[in-house]
Amino acid sequence: MKRIDTELPGVCILEPDVHGDTRGYFFESFHAAKFAALGLDLHFAQTNVSRSAYGVLRGLHYQWPGAQGKLVGVLEGEVWDVAVDIRRGSPTFGRWTAASLGAENHRLFWIPEGYAHGFCVLSAHATFMYQCTTLYDACADASVRWDDEELAIAWPLHAPLLSAKDSAAPRLREIDAARLPEYRA
Repeated sequence: MKRIDTELPGVCILEPDVHGDTRGYFFESFHAAKFAALGLDLHFAQTNVSRSAYGVLRGLHYQWPGAQGKLVGVLEGEVWDVAVDIRRGSPTFGRWTAASLGAENHRLFWIPEGYAHGFCVLSAHATFMYQCTTLYDACADASVRWDDEELAIAWPLHAPLLSAKDSAAPRLREIDAARLPEYRA
C-alpha cells in the first residue's frame, strides 16, 4: 500500500496493492497493521455505503461534537472527493484538497477528525463506502455550504443535485465557532 500525503495535515490518499487476473481483482481496503505502518492507527465504529446518480453532490458534512474520521472509497463508478479543514485555530483553516476516487483506480481517501467532507458523482452511478471512527450522531450532524465563495472549491460540476439539507447549509464564516472542531497541534 502506498500513502500519498496532501497539502492538508493528516489528509492522505492511499493506493492499495491490487492483485488481478482474468477472474477479476482483490485488494485490502483496510488492514490495521499495514495502515499503522503508514502512520494511520485507525479504529472504526461504523461503515456506511451510499449509491448516487451522476451529478449528485453530497456535503460538505461533519459532526461536532464527536468528530468523525472517515476512510472513503468507491466500489462502483467515480467521484471527486473533497476534504476541508474546519478546525478553528488551524493554520490551514478553510483550505481544501480533493482526490479522484473510482472503481478503476481503487484509491482510498483518509479524512481525519476535524475536516468537513463531500463528494460529487462523475459517473452514471457511484457506490461509495465510508468507514467512520465514531458513530453517527444526528444531534451533532452539521454542514458547510458546498459552494461557499471563501472556500472556492473547484467542483467539476456547476449545477449539482443537492439534498434540501445541503442546499440550506451555512457558509463557514456563518457557523458559530463553538460548532466547529478545535485544532490540536
